[in-house]
Amino acid sequence: MEVVGTAQQIGPNRYRESYGRHYEEFVVGDVYEHRPGRTITEADNVWFTLLTMNTHPLHFDKEYAARSEFGAPLVNSCLTLSIVVGMSVSDVSQKAIGNLGWNDIRLSAPVYVGDTIYAESKVLSKRESQKRPTQGVVTVNTIGRKADGTIFISFERTVLVPKLGHAVDT
Repeated sequence: MEVVGTAQQIGPNRYRESYGRHYEEFVVGDVYEHRPGRTITEADNVWFTLLTMNTHPLHFDKEYAARSEFGAPLVNSCLTLSIVVGMSVSDVSQKAIGNLGWNDIRLSAPVYVGDTIYAESKVLSKRESQKRPTQGVVTVNTIGRKADGTIFISFERTVLVPKLGHAVDT
């Protein structure tokens, strides 16, 4: 599958873009490189950390973090998970009915303010839904990489997606 985005004509001289895949468009073994990348800012990290009521000083106290083994504040791992999932939406779940679960979340390297991150997903499996004949279940393995190639997160995500002709149009 080459293109995720399409433009449908919805009226004279009027088009609407649409992204995502239907169940039939997922192929086991395919890898989707999610773009654009994202450079993490200090504001991203501090705001997310405080919004989620995470009081660990390693995320927002430079003096504390400087004395840690990391030497600088770490980006909140829940923020990096959220951004990587968000990066994958247009390829994996833009048309999804819902997420069914995340498994085996692994945090393998620290992420710092100023790091630019990228993500990719590999289709691991797909099957038709047993209870919903117009939908299917797709599982992907997603990894997040820093610009230098270091993998910092990996996880499996399972989504329920519509079959062709059964997606809700926006």
